[in-house]
Amino acid sequence: MPFLDRLQRWADDRPDDTAVVVGDKRLTWADLRDAATLRLEETAATTILAEPNSLDFVVAYAAAVAGERCCAVLDPLWPQPILDEVAERIGQDGPATAEAPPTDRELADGLPDTTFLVGLTSGTTSVPKAFTRSRRSWQVSFDASIEFFGLSPEDKTLAPGPLAASLNLYALSECLYAGAAFHTLETFDVGDAHAAISHDGVTRLVLVPTMLRLLSERGLVGGVDASGVRSIICAGSKLDARTLEAARRWAPNAAIFEYYGASELSFVSGTRLAAGEPLDAGGTGIGGPFPGVELKILDDTGAEQPEGAQGNICVRSGMVSNGYLWGDDGQALRCFEGWYTVGDQGYVDAGILHILGRRSDMIITSGKNVYPHEVELALACVPGVSAAVAAGMVDDIRGQRVVAGILPAYGSVTATQVKTGLDGLLARDKRPLQYFSLSELPVTDRGKVSRQILLDWIKNHDPRAKPLA
Repeated sequence: MPFLDRLQRWADDRPDDTAVVVGDKRLTWADLRDAATLRLEETAATTILAEPNSLDFVVAYAAAVAGERCCAVLDPLWPQPILDEVAERIGQDGPATAEAPPTDRELADGLPDTTFLVGLTSGTTSVPKAFTRSRRSWQVSFDASIEFFGLSPEDKTLAPGPLAASLNLYALSECLYAGAAFHTLETFDVGDAHAAISHDGVTRLVLVPTMLRLLSERGLVGGVDASGVRSIICAGSKLDARTLEAARRWAPNAAIFEYYGASELSFVSGTRLAAGEPLDAGGTGIGGPFPGVELKILDDTGAEQPEGAQGNICVRSGMVSNGYLWGDDGQALRCFEGWYTVGDQGYVDAGILHILGRRSDMIITSGKNVYPHEVELALACVPGVSAAVAAGMVDDIRGQRVVAGILPAYGSVTATQVKTGLDGLLARDKRPLQYFSLSELPVTDRGKVSRQILLDWIKNHDPRAKPLA
């Protein structure tokens, strides 16, 4: 496992059907199988893949996980010193297969318990942590996600982000396993994404909330028909009210899925909002346990917390990674007698998991613990606020002070309006002490909102973050 035996099956049964589309280029199932098979002879035991989206990326990736081979997918936009350091470490500390030259020349899955993937956390400023995954862990994940999302061979999935990001790499692999056509773009572009949806008959979107908002809002303005989209899968951050409402109007026939997970844990919980179901935006809840996942809230000693009490979100499932090659500080991925956590904090209420945020993101101000995620969700519910980003700045008196960047929904909004709008939504000791008006959201090259970028803008007096009067 995880998907090459299935690829062979689709190539035999449906050789001329489209398997993968990147921009205006495509491969059939037979094309992909044959190209990846030809690549095997030159594919090492461990491949380091740091390329932009392309058909060649897909072919190289398929060959790189054949047999007992292993692949490390790096973001090509990382600084070259980081790429070099990661490549060197994988060469020194990588899976044992890296030392054994591959002898197999068949495009087939290796043994389930063998390592096929080295996953990397973000690494724009420092060397990222590296963890490994077994083939079995992704096969279990595929079976669970195909069931939960209702993916079928008739679907056409568009994941417009970079394949170096785990969300999109998983979507590609999941589609190859399920026999569903996978579409992506060479680089993210709203117009190109709209064209793919309209002209290629895309039925399913996999993307982060910032991309969904752009596609939805500009699609509504431009009259782009998304009535054929039947499902939207969003992850990376909580869906805000404006994005959810715009997506519902733009793609009225789509069920909207939102899930919480971590690269090291895979899926944890998820929720489905059926087409036509009333919107319930806001709040910290993100559904019940994913299929095949057991969920508990444990404190730092491993003791189970009662319902409603916050602590470490812990899971037990067959989808959990093998652990780290390097970068494990003892806190990043912890295990309490078979229950794994990455340190994300939350609580369970009536079977629904509520996400408070990563412990490392927590702001401690005047002795009070404040999770920026909670602040952001409250701000996003204030009239006149399109989206918000909260962070903690160093403060000589308080230790840290809460600050927030506000992206106005229309025209402008004042600090007084925001403060008044928070009444009843957020406790006063958790409210930001400073507000900044944003001309755009501070996002990474993968489309994820970054609190650190917001702090950098404020520190450097960047015009994209101006004090809100």
